[in-house]
Amino acid sequence: VQLVESGGGLVQAGGSLRLSCAASGRTFSSYVMGWFRQAPGKEREFVAAIRRSGGSTYYADSVKGRFTISRDNGKNTVYLQMNNLKPEDTAVYYCAADLNVIIRTTPSTYDYWGQGTQVTVSS
Repeated sequence: VQLVESGGGLVQAGGSLRLSCAASGRTFSSYVMGWFRQAPGKEREFVAAIRRSGGSTYYADSVKGRFTISRDNGKNTVYLQMNNLKPEDTAVYYCAADLNVIIRTTPSTYDYWGQGTQVTVSS
């Protein structure tokens, strides 16, 4: 599986961005999909994940109520809608695919990763 993120950029605090992650291959619906982020000097952290059918999602407390993860299995794409962005959301955002059935939040458990897209929120 190859993953390609897009949609990052520079936005003012309070603004919105929508990230997309396009996957290659015919088995996209077999994966739990997650979004992670990594700020300079910090470890990669979990942001959100969605189960294979899209019926269940899970969010980090820091983004709950502001971010929404969704997927379109017909388009092999997962999205992250980010609203009310804050300067502390500034990071490189990565999408990842996990063959497991349940949602997991540890980066090492994910099987495939995209190259990342930069999100910068100015105050």
